Amino acid sequence: MQVLLFCTEHPFGHLIDTLQSEQYEERRYFNPQKLRDVRYEKLPFCMRVLLESTIRKCDGFYIKTDDAEVAFSPARVLLQDFTGIPAMVDLAAMRDALAKQGVDPNLVNPRCPTDLIVDHSLQIDYSKCSSSGSHCSGQRPGHRGGCSKVSCSDAPSGRSAAVQIENTPLLCPFHLQPVSEPETMIRNQEMELIRNKERLQFFKWCSKAFKNINVVPPDINTVHQLNLEYLCQVVQEGEGFIYPDSVVGTDSHTTMINGLGILGWGVGGIESEAVMLGQPVSLTLPQVVGCKIVGTISPLATSIDIVLGITKHLRQAGIGGKFVEFFGPGVQQLSAPDRTTIANMCPEYNATVSFFPVDDITLQHFKHTSTDHTLVVLEDYLKAIKLFRSYSDQSEEPQYSEVIEMNLSSIVPHVSGPKRPQDRVAVTCMKEDFINCLNEKVGFKGFHISKEKQATQVPFLHEGAEYNLAHGSVVIAAVISCTNNCNPSVMLAAGLLAKKAIEAGLKVKPYIRTSLVPGSGTVTHYLNTSGVLPYLRKLGFEVVGYGCATCVGNTAPLPESVVDAIKQGDLVACGVLSGNRHLEGRLCDCVRANYLASPPLVVAYAIAGTVSINLETEPLGVNSEGKDVYLRDIWPSKEEVNHTEENIVIDSMFKELRSRMEKGSSFWNSLESAESALFPWDPKSTYIRCPSFFNKLVKACTPQSIEGAYPLLFLGDKVTTDHISPAGSIARVSAAAKYLQSKRLTPREFNSYGARRGNDAVMTRGTFASIKLQNRLIGKTGPRTLHIPSGQTLDVFEAAERYQRDGVPLIILAGKEYGSGSSRDWAAKGPYLMGVRAVIAESFEKIHRNHLVGMGIAPLQFLPGQNADSLELCGKERFTINIPQELIPRQQLVVQTSTGKSFSVMALFENDMDVAFFRHGGILKYVARSLLP
Repeated sequence: MQVLLFCTEHPFGHLIDTLQSEQYEERRYFNPQKLRDVRYEKLPFCMRVLLESTIRKCDGFYIKTDDAEVAFSPARVLLQDFTGIPAMVDLAAMRDALAKQGVDPNLVNPRCPTDLIVDHSLQIDYSKCSSSGSHCSGQRPGHRGGCSKVSCSDAPSGRSAAVQIENTPLLCPFHLQPVSEPETMIRNQEMELIRNKERLQFFKWCSKAFKNINVVPPDINTVHQLNLEYLCQVVQEGEGFIYPDSVVGTDSHTTMINGLGILGWGVGGIESEAVMLGQPVSLTLPQVVGCKIVGTISPLATSIDIVLGITKHLRQAGIGGKFVEFFGPGVQQLSAPDRTTIANMCPEYNATVSFFPVDDITLQHFKHTSTDHTLVVLEDYLKAIKLFRSYSDQSEEPQYSEVIEMNLSSIVPHVSGPKRPQDRVAVTCMKEDFINCLNEKVGFKGFHISKEKQATQVPFLHEGAEYNLAHGSVVIAAVISCTNNCNPSVMLAAGLLAKKAIEAGLKVKPYIRTSLVPGSGTVTHYLNTSGVLPYLRKLGFEVVGYGCATCVGNTAPLPESVVDAIKQGDLVACGVLSGNRHLEGRLCDCVRANYLASPPLVVAYAIAGTVSINLETEPLGVNSEGKDVYLRDIWPSKEEVNHTEENIVIDSMFKELRSRMEKGSSFWNSLESAESALFPWDPKSTYIRCPSFFNKLVKACTPQSIEGAYPLLFLGDKVTTDHISPAGSIARVSAAAKYLQSKRLTPREFNSYGARRGNDAVMTRGTFASIKLQNRLIGKTGPRTLHIPSGQTLDVFEAAERYQRDGVPLIILAGKEYGSGSSRDWAAKGPYLMGVRAVIAESFEKIHRNHLVGMGIAPLQFLPGQNADSLELCGKERFTINIPQELIPRQQLVVQTSTGKSFSVMALFENDMDVAFFRHGGILKYVARSLLP
């Protein structure tokens, strides 16, 4: 982007204004109010941020004065490790490709300030099952003993300064010898550093080789918490101006930051690379839905309940692809953490952002994170450009595309499940709903368990004691992830509930896999300082580390006796977690029912040991005196939680984070890495490999029609990015496993797909490797497909490899909401490398559609009222799609089949930039070609 050296050259130089005060130095800024347009003050606040960015970055090339679309240039880019590594590998590969063409590789650098947070995902090697004096191995599959990298110890148990409770020793998952409980987190982190050393060395090289990138080393904090607590500024300074902070991130839950009045949303890794390299995010002018918050919050309702209530309400309202902005008198009842929790769930109702304008509550929050000097500038600037919200002034009410009202008084505690986050169940109706799920046919909620088998109980032995499992038994209880859980009120509520439960004599059954993975050390700090952490430990909720674990399928294996009992009785066992995703089979293959719940309810269901319970009328358990204890007896009041929060969430937590940032990580500081402009690829590496995206890079490019393509897969509705590109463990019988075994790796060394995103050979083989994939070409679930010419059923990768060898292009047929779920760039990169040229579906998830375009794959949509069934497609035809030379956005294309049938589809290219990317074979080639002489 062009630096604004001379204001007179800028098309909107006449809008430049000056901010002056005796308390700080003079600041310059672009003032949209000087447009003298009365409509400005009626714009939604999030649109004012977009307008300011467009004005400031208008350079006559990427952004023009007469543009009909919004070309948004965010202030910064946020990368997490799983999606950050392929982005940086791509830039390293681009340097190689351009160097071969005689171009200086040092020209390839992020132009937009970029933060790469290494800590994001965590695989649990050590965990603890609850109950006094009990042990749980958490043994990892494939371990053969003799591990020299992990030392087992029998160190004394740690104790809290606040409350002394005897700790239960852990067992080393490999040697089954005791490990002192306080070391759980340290051991998991050590294992992460050991298994990911190669990736970390690459990140270290990136931090030195590339300009304008800030790499936050491991063992500091997770991406969302760092964004909330450290990186966000609300107002940024650069190029001689101050301007609103804004961000795009490679995680769909980047929207958390909207809760603090900072505009941001998740984009694909592919799109983020384009922004890093100076391309604006091009979007059609979004509709903004105003969500009016009224009423008073119920004492038992947490921010999670509010989130799930709003999620269901907005999902039903059909606001997909729109911006949501919150307003109304009820907003003032929501703390800053409440707002970020609500904004976090924005992707679940398919909105682009969920925005809370900056107000007095936001400023109060930033007193913990900013200096008084910065706060004065922030407030003065936001008020100067009308970005500061005062709910007492009705004249500030913006005009929205539509208004949806949400009454906080109507919200009661809910959980979400058993298979999808949008299926909410009132806690008081949980038992009845679960029984209904057992009765219903297999589907989004049903399990189809016959009446005579619903009372099945399977006895089993665990650590010498006998227990019973039944339908609805809880076997996984996880207070985990870095999004919902970051809200201090709900985390403290969980801790206070645990304290009251212990004092009431309640326990958690020892076979339940319990874990606590806070979003950051800040959370651990206030749980410990408030004195509730020892009680959580006593119930088995031990801090095992920081990052995404259970949510992405990184749960430690269940005890074998539990797994055997589940299989013996064909039981619908349950997991309860306070994360944000719980798609079927994601936590554990044998755990079919999974529920999202607030952290205190996770603890409550763990104590109850079942979800088939009415928490209002049935007791959680019995104390030592034989007295029934109900949830209402141990549920902390809102006053208790608020009092604890106000006295714990203080400046010291943020000071501690700044201290950790300054000190860095000792492991990182001592890590060696190359000093060259080009990365020294190791041909033996199974983590970092130069991808083939830039092979045969030339200046000219011509889009080709798709002729005689076979469907690689024939899929149904709601195919998620987990189906397309799994992030969890690598199955031993998968194509990726065969590749790793050929490199002489044992199953224990496979790590996860997420960790190996820097290796295109692994990730391509992992594409469509989900055991839950339902492919109509073979009529059953699994990562297999029909190789149509031969009639053979093969692994998806093997079939694609054979098609490519024969020079046959591929397409995918799908139903509604193709590509829903987490943002995942390999869900487009993998199909591209398999030879997929187009996806024909009834509808697409927005981010994934962008990914497909970014990789040069055409997203084609059936016309309204049509689908594969209505067109009587069997999936074994050959398809020819004519791509015109003068392709335009949203053009209808004709598809012809080998059976003589033809039909039209809509090419979902939203703007001219999408068309340009597709013509060049994707964003990466587009940017690389722009640097060729």
